[in-house]
Formats: sequence, structure tokens, C-alpha cells
Amino acid sequence: MRVYAERPGRFGVQVVADLLAVGWTAAWIWLAATAHDLLLTLQSPGRTLVQAGDSVSGAFDGAARGVGNVPLVGEQLAGAFAPGTDAGRSLTAAGQQLIDTVANVATGAAILVGLIGVLPVLSIWLPLRIRYARIATATAAARARGLDQLALRALVLRRIPGDGVDPATAWREGDPDAVAELASIELRAAGMRGPRVPLRFSAQ
Repeated sequence: MRVYAERPGRFGVQVVADLLAVGWTAAWIWLAATAHDLLLTLQSPGRTLVQAGDSVSGAFDGAARGVGNVPLVGEQLAGAFAPGTDAGRSLTAAGQQLIDTVANVATGAAILVGLIGVLPVLSIWLPLRIRYARIATATAAARARGLDQLALRALVLRRIPGDGVDPATAWREGDPDAVAELASIELRAAGMRGPRVPLRFSAQ
């Protein structure tokens, strides 16, 4: 598949456009990653809650184990610490939920930002590049088979007024200069190099 034009001017425009598309995409991907990392900093309160909850539940668990061995009343004393343990676990669960929520929001925001940046490339630049690649590949294949088919394509696809000469008549009569010029017009339209011939026609 032919991706770039052979004519220097069009080739340069294509390269610049491709570099801009790649740079644009990379910039938006970086922006999406930055937004993701920035939002993840909001997990800090959740981590604080998790640490506090673990500390509280750990302290009450330790105290419950410590008094659990007291004869006769150990079990009752240990049970008195259960609400504190539950409160610590609730803090831990709340903190973890906050962490998970922030992570989900950060991921969604990163995807949204990335899509906003990439959509113009996917909807405008990529279809144009694919379309050109198809045209250029088909034109190059036609050139390899000879100029007559390219000349016919130029007659069909383009308005070609002649300078006192009817292009279609010249093509039907097999005028080699006319065939070469018509083929050259079609090749130039696709950014391809064509034969150098005297110009009698002009494409519109």
C-alpha cells in the first residue's frame, strides 16, 4: 500500500500533517494521564480513613484479647470492646470505598479526556489518510499497467478543457501525447509522478 505521495510538495504536506496528528494525540494522551494522576491524589483522605480504621480496630482487638483471659468476666469485658472494633472496621470500609470511587472517577476522566483529543484524529485525519492510500495505491497499480487506463480515468473523473483539442477525441484516436498528458493529469491529482509532456489540457 502506498501511503505517501511522490511529488515533493504533497509529500511534505502529508508528513507535516502526520507529525501534527501524532503530536496532537500524544499531547492529549499525556493530558489524560496527568488528569488521572491528579485525581488520584484525592485518594489521600480515603487512605487516612483506612489507616485510622485499622488502628482503631487493631487497638480494640488487642484490648479485647488482653482482657479476654480475665477469669469469670473476661468474655464480658472483651465483648465491651466489640463496638470499638466495629467502628474501626467501618472507618476502614468507608476509606476503601472512597479510594475505589476516586480510582473509578480518575479512570473515567482519563478515558474521556483521551477520547476528546483522539476523536478528531480518528474522524478526520485517519479517514483522509486511508482514502489517499487507497487512491494512490490504485493509481500506482494503474500506472504499472500502462497510461491508457489512467488517461481514461482522467476523462471520466475530471473536467479537462482542451486548448482547441477535444481530449476525449484525442484519446479515442490513440494520440500518444494526449494519452500521456491525460495520464499525467490523473497521476498529479494523486500526488504521483507522471510523464513530462507538452500541456494542451488543464484539469478543473
